[in-house]
Amino acid sequence: MDSPYWAPPQAPAAPRGLCTDCGVSRSSEPGACGRACQFIKPDYPALETKVHGRARDPLRPDEIFFGPFRRMLRASLAAPATGAQWSGVTTRLAERLLETGAVDAVLTMAPDPQDRWKPTPVIVTKAQGMAFCRGMRMGYAPLLGLLEPARASGYKRLALIGIPCQVYALRALEDELALEKLYVIGTPCSDNTTTERFHEFLALLAEDPDTITYLEFRADYHVELRFADGSKKEIPFLQLPISKLPGDFFPLTCRTCVDYTNVLADVTVGYMAGEGDQWLLVRNARGEELLDLVGSELQTKPLGSAGKRQGPVKGFLGNVARAAGGLPLRSMPNWLRPIIGWLMPRIGPRGLEFARARVEMKAVETVLHLRQHLPARMRNMIPSHIWTLVAPYGLKPIASELKAIKKPAEALPPKAP
Repeated sequence: MDSPYWAPPQAPAAPRGLCTDCGVSRSSEPGACGRACQFIKPDYPALETKVHGRARDPLRPDEIFFGPFRRMLRASLAAPATGAQWSGVTTRLAERLLETGAVDAVLTMAPDPQDRWKPTPVIVTKAQGMAFCRGMRMGYAPLLGLLEPARASGYKRLALIGIPCQVYALRALEDELALEKLYVIGTPCSDNTTTERFHEFLALLAEDPDTITYLEFRADYHVELRFADGSKKEIPFLQLPISKLPGDFFPLTCRTCVDYTNVLADVTVGYMAGEGDQWLLVRNARGEELLDLVGSELQTKPLGSAGKRQGPVKGFLGNVARAAGGLPLRSMPNWLRPIIGWLMPRIGPRGLEFARARVEMKAVETVLHLRQHLPARMRNMIPSHIWTLVAPYGLKPIASELKAIKKPAEALPPKAP
């Protein structure tokens, strides 16, 4: 086909409870959700072992936070791509896969023609098509609904750029796809919402939200906005209008997600520990292959770590406990916000400590919201490493919240002769 990418039509989503519309329910076998969904009965140790050759190593403490990895890097492209969210590492990895012929197609997101913030799942078959996919989108997008049209087109070597709930389902079904090759480039994700709700958020940030062309949560505790006229605006996290958002702005799925760092990707490309650059977690041999493709185009530095996360995480726990119980959040006095906003980038957790803090916060959020809303789901939805992360903050499981351990059947006594 002449176009460098295309967006095949998809079937309607099947009705589900906890669902982020990864696309599996839109396939010809919507019942596959039962064995693919991370919100039903996930098994991270088994899939980590299958994908990476091993589960998390308790002797490598950061793997409890971030999942199995070979190495972590602070990185950026030597020549940043125009229009990229950061420097364009994710886009460039996919471009190189297509340029070298390593894959037939890349499954990813492009902006909806009518709304730059709405994600549209697309199949990219030419490297130049990746330029149309740069930047952040907000909203649900059935990316895995592209698997069937991609395979029907004869594509057997694929790459996918996805968020954790999409990647978990992909890995759970990978063997059934009978692909010759699969590369997975993951991006971190903690909270999503509908595109319509996201527009409500943008309207609280600027007088003319339709002119916002870029939004990024940065590791220096600021949100950066860019506008169509080239101007920029930075808003400290503490001055965001979070209290004006409805209680269900972030759905329960996102408030109970246990995979912030996309642990089943071959390489995770994010920002949390990057301190202004991107943060790369190379998880397996395919991840190493991906970085080899960009070679000297990638500038790398050692990761840093500073500050202490315990105070911010405890404060977050208190607010989540109130929100989960339906109580209003405690508000900081307006006169104090600029002071704390100035202090946090200087004395708050930075680098890897910032990333650890965010992962612990997500773990806390998962436990508290499931206890409040779906306690019967806890034993199946919460993997054991989450309890390790929340234990320092006084959150411990009760018996009904833990998976039952199957005891081996006792041997029957020998029959009398």
